[in-house]
Order: sequence, then C-alpha cells, then structure tokens
Amino acid sequence: MRTWRRSLEAAEVRQGVLRDDYTKVARFMWRREPAGYLAVRLMVPVAHQPHALAGYAFAAFTDDICDRGTVLERTRRYDAWDAQVRTALDSGSAGHPLLRAFLHTAATRELPRRWVDSYLDGARIDLDFAGFATEADYQRYVEQLTWPFLMITSGLAHQGGGSAEFAAACRLFADAAQRTDILTDLSEDLRGGRLYLPVSDLDRYGIARADLEQGRDLPGVRALIAATAQTARATLREAGVLLEHCPAEHRRLMRFVLDLHHQRLESVAARGASVARRPVRDRPVACLRLLARRSTGGHRDEFTGAPGSASVR
Repeated sequence: MRTWRRSLEAAEVRQGVLRDDYTKVARFMWRREPAGYLAVRLMVPVAHQPHALAGYAFAAFTDDICDRGTVLERTRRYDAWDAQVRTALDSGSAGHPLLRAFLHTAATRELPRRWVDSYLDGARIDLDFAGFATEADYQRYVEQLTWPFLMITSGLAHQGGGSAEFAAACRLFADAAQRTDILTDLSEDLRGGRLYLPVSDLDRYGIARADLEQGRDLPGVRALIAATAQTARATLREAGVLLEHCPAEHRRLMRFVLDLHHQRLESVAARGASVARRPVRDRPVACLRLLARRSTGGHRDEFTGAPGSASVR
C-alpha cells in the first residue's frame, strides 16, 4: 500500500487546505467503513484513491444525517445539509471539509450533477420512512435513492460518470445491494421501527410484521428470508455485467464488492429466521481473505466466476 501522501500527490491534490480535507475524508472512512477503506487503498489506482474515498464519504455522511435522531431532528439537520450542499454545488465553495473534498472530486471527475441532486432528493425518503406496500414501492426507492448513491460513488471511476450501459449495470447492483442490506440489517431496522421488506411479501408467506418483530422462527418467516435472499442473489449475478463496463483498473475493487455481497447472502441463508433477531455482520477473517485474494489479482471463484499499513499517513 502506497502512503497517503503519495496518493494525494498522484491525484494532484497539492493545496494545503485541500490536502487536509482529503485526509479528514480518509480518517472518516477508516472509522466508519474500515473494510471499504482498506479495499480502496489496496485495489484502486493510487491517483484515484482520494476521489473514491471522497465520494463514499460524502454519500455516507449524508446517509448518517438521515438515520440519527428523531424525525424532527433528522429533518432539521438534513434541511440544513441539503441547502449547504446545493449552495456549494452552485458556488463551487464550501465550509465543510468532507464537502470541499467532494466538490473538488466531482469537478475533477466531471460527475454529472443530476446524480447528486437525485441523491439529495431521494435521501429525504428515509427521514420519515413509512415502509413499502409492494415490490413496485421498493423499486421506486432503489431508483430514487440507492441508484444515485452508487452513481456518486462507483460512478467516479469513469470520467464524466460513465456510459448508459454502466449506469444500467449500477441499477442492477443497487437493487441487489439494497435487498441484501435489508436482510443483514433487518433486526436493527425493526428495533428502530422500520420494515424495508414489502408488506406484499409478508402477505405472500402468511406472516405479520409482529412475527418478525418478535423473532418468531416460523415456516413463513424462513420462507420469506430464503426467497428474498434468492432474489437478491439472482440480481447480484446479473449485476456481474458491471465488470464489462467498469474501467480495467477498477475491476479488482468491483469484484471484491460483488463477492462481499455474495458472502453476506450466504450468511443470511445460513442464519434463516434468526436474521430478524440479530443483525448479520461481516466475518472479519472471511473479509480479509476476500481482500487478500482480490488485492493480489485473485483467481476464479464460485461468486463472480472471474479472475480475480491501514493508517492514514
């Protein structure tokens, strides 16, 4: 792994304040998503590492604002952040270090503003989330929130945001990743009063929300979890087309991300109904093995079927 200073130099981030901003970005990501931080530092070309981290940091920081506090607190905080971001996009300057770094990255990589605006609009859904009645409601959520999230993170791999084919592949992955997250975070979301599984799916298997909230190990609960995981896995395999539209130098990271989601779905399948009682977390040793395999070029495996110091310095 190259030093962080070398990454900043390769990315031509030379201004003192901007270098400090990107270093704060890296520290934020190391604290919040250590596996993701390591994956970027090990697998992404050195000159692109600061930009990749800046995109994820901006999206993650925005997501955190929507998730913490009461509805009123979240809404007030998000309104202020939304206004701050849009003003920064219009003026080209910002007071927040993560936002300053993202502005520089978005300009350098020529990220289409429509994806940022779409993400800011979509994030409001989570401020007072009411749930999904049907699969169509869930798909609108993916369209409005999860997909733009991916386009302002993974889309930075392409100058200008990438082709229509790349965006369509990201839409597939957005669906697969969102459904996977619904399963891995099911117990925590239920404790927070949220259910991201469509009510129509519960009806199909003859169960009620209370069955999930009380962690009941019922045949219908097991069937619902298994079917949802199967749908996510099928979409994730379709999303493997991303490798065809991803720049060659970014494919190792994309393979790792795809494999990580397959690994999470395996854990969900093994746990069954118990995912409603406690969250599914990444297994550290298994994650390290994936990192090691993909960061060294890897080999063919059962997931994608394709070849394949942590401190900020």
